[in-house]
Amino acid sequence: MSNLGAPLPHDLLDDGERLTREQLRELQLDRLRATLRHAYDHVGLYRKKFDEAGVTPEDCRTLEDLARFPFTTKADLRDTYPFGMFAVPMAQVRRVHASSGTTGRPTVVGYTENDLSMWSDVVARSIRAAGGRPGHKVHISYGYGLFTGGLGAHYGAERAGCTVIPASGGMTARQVQIIQDFRPEIIMVTPSYMLTLLDEFEKQGVDPRGTSLKVGIFGAEPWTEEMRREIEERTAIHAVDIYGLSEVIGPGVAQECVETKDGLHIWEDHFYPEVVDPVTDETMAEGEEGEIVFTSLTKEALPVIRYRTRDLTRLLPGTARPAFRRMRKVTGRCDDMIILRGVNVFPTQIEEIVLRTPAVAPHFQIRLTRRGRMDHMTVRVEARPDAGPDQRRAAADAIVRGVKDGVGVSVEVEIVEPETLERSLGKLKRVKDLRQE
Repeated sequence: MSNLGAPLPHDLLDDGERLTREQLRELQLDRLRATLRHAYDHVGLYRKKFDEAGVTPEDCRTLEDLARFPFTTKADLRDTYPFGMFAVPMAQVRRVHASSGTTGRPTVVGYTENDLSMWSDVVARSIRAAGGRPGHKVHISYGYGLFTGGLGAHYGAERAGCTVIPASGGMTARQVQIIQDFRPEIIMVTPSYMLTLLDEFEKQGVDPRGTSLKVGIFGAEPWTEEMRREIEERTAIHAVDIYGLSEVIGPGVAQECVETKDGLHIWEDHFYPEVVDPVTDETMAEGEEGEIVFTSLTKEALPVIRYRTRDLTRLLPGTARPAFRRMRKVTGRCDDMIILRGVNVFPTQIEEIVLRTPAVAPHFQIRLTRRGRMDHMTVRVEARPDAGPDQRRAAADAIVRGVKDGVGVSVEVEIVEPETLERSLGKLKRVKDLRQE
């Protein structure tokens, strides 16, 4: 393991990171009131929502007053597609990004010149918190294009004084060769695609523990502590989490600090967090699990007020960056939850069990089918190349027991040959729902 776990030197902290908690709250309130006024004056949907809720920007006198204001949802962005949520004229918009739109209209987000500069700042801050320093080479395997990951990481790494290797996704064998030849210290990628890269290293007869990599900054999908251990043991790097979503800014909303690895510090000088009950909408106390909601504090082109992320986590006090609260690693999404015979199941629960089971690889897929009137779940898991028939049967039995004991449902487990399941080139889709086919 590299020696990058030391605290960030004080002279590398930016002005926001030097704030006390009291100074931060004062700054947050000033920025929040300005954002509410900006949204009300320039976005018709916000004006309508505020009026219907009977609130005005001036009703926000404390940070706690934000709970009186209405939520924003992904449906709001889709209903105003493409540019109806923009709060500045198009002449001031320097870039647009968008979601894939695989479940409907894509959500479109815009950035002014100031927005892009702020985004670069928070990603640079995130890279420093992960252990990156000026002069480090950063291999970026997030996808470029309308997806925010590639370009967000790219400009943030440059702002941090790093050298960017814009590999993007795909061409896995070539990426492995580039890592060996260019010798980057940092890789930014989805955790599932990192596993694909590690398989390719081993396929080529290269020990991933012997590369130049020191830090992996992984995001864009939920991942577990078991996956962290899998990656760190196979690579001898620090594996840290980065969080973001395009509607809020992209990557760089929150970052795990390499010296503690105890959850993601939210850059609260730009993004104000709340956790709410996903059913009742009530604001939850610090430490209680629920859906995290964000209000942007400095965005110009697309301010978001109480944006519902659908991500489940909880807020905790700051540690490595004391002024900023932490969010625990995202355990799943409200809309990823599977209800199987009355039991709530998250793909990350299955991942934890698979990753602690000997003789199987960390590649799995959940298949949902209907047998008669009952829903049925099959977990398909790849065997490791050296696993014999007895080890495979034992692994299947262990996963069945683990899911029954830990989650509370009965599932079927199918152990498949190595390199059978589809590999991720970006965000991984774990669940294949065949119930309507």
